[in-house]
Amino acid sequence: MALGLVALSLSAGASAAPAQPLEKPKITIAVGGKPGLYYLPLTLAEQLGYFKDEGLDVTIDDFAGGSKALQAVVGGSADVGTGAFEHTLLMQTKGLTYQSFVVLGAAPQLVLGVVKAKAGDVKSVRDLKGMRVGVSAPGSSTHMLVSVALAKAGLKPTDVSIVGVGSNATVVAAARNGQVDAVSNVDPMMTLLQESGDVKVLVDTRTQAGTHAMFGGPMPAAVMYAPQSFIQKNPRTVQALTNAIVRADKWLQHATAAQLLKTVPEPYLLGDKTLYLKAFANCREAFSPDGMMPADGPATALRALASFTPEVKPAQIRLADTWTNAFAAQANRQYP
Repeated sequence: MALGLVALSLSAGASAAPAQPLEKPKITIAVGGKPGLYYLPLTLAEQLGYFKDEGLDVTIDDFAGGSKALQAVVGGSADVGTGAFEHTLLMQTKGLTYQSFVVLGAAPQLVLGVVKAKAGDVKSVRDLKGMRVGVSAPGSSTHMLVSVALAKAGLKPTDVSIVGVGSNATVVAAARNGQVDAVSNVDPMMTLLQESGDVKVLVDTRTQAGTHAMFGGPMPAAVMYAPQSFIQKNPRTVQALTNAIVRADKWLQHATAAQLLKTVPEPYLLGDKTLYLKAFANCREAFSPDGMMPADGPATALRALASFTPEVKPAQIRLADTWTNAFAAQANRQYP
């Protein structure tokens, strides 16, 4: 694979790489719901100056959900995306080769819960039949969790009505104002709703145990991805992006509460630092320690997606083309 050769030559000549200019130092990154803990390493790389350290001038465009961010990359208004790994699989079914090159999340951090008014009627996912389920945006990872959970419960995706509710304060409003009967979203919003008693949790993938229970194996979550052609044309730029995210992943493994609160933008804390720290504690083990894709992760994601998406036929997916660890491996050598 051409990309593999580019990445290998990049690794081999790593010591000379800093002297070479980046192919594309001005980069636009699309993301869906940046304030969420799901994307915390991206925010940290920005706030800690890691992108600038790598010679990058980064613009981050935030959208209502991951599917909207993907549209920006496909449409060309963004160079790379930060979102769920499954997007690379879906793009292949459309004849497009998109590739993940660094991992932010080692577990999905997605939570599915029923709102207080319906908690008495809903004891399990199976009881959601006929109800309205709020997700960040249709087609996003929050929607994917609903579909996988329904399939495991013997239901079809069409057995519920999907409602886009965003991923910020709009999630809380939707859950409290009767717009939805259940909600699938990420922290800190889900911890806020859980702590206030507005939501009863049915499915929790903020832990490795919960992830394995739902998906049957390691499940990559947020990744940075781009068209394979972009990666091939801009290997030094992609390496710089990867270096910044890997540094953020590693910083997060040892960050204290004080460091986190000092670094995360004030509006992301929801006006309640204690709650934010509780949300972070709920999903701390879900962050990637090193930006590397787990060996069985892509296969787990493919099984999950194929379980409810007819157009995703595992035998027709070139799984090796959807991800590479070459850039993350080099970043770990550079920042051990």
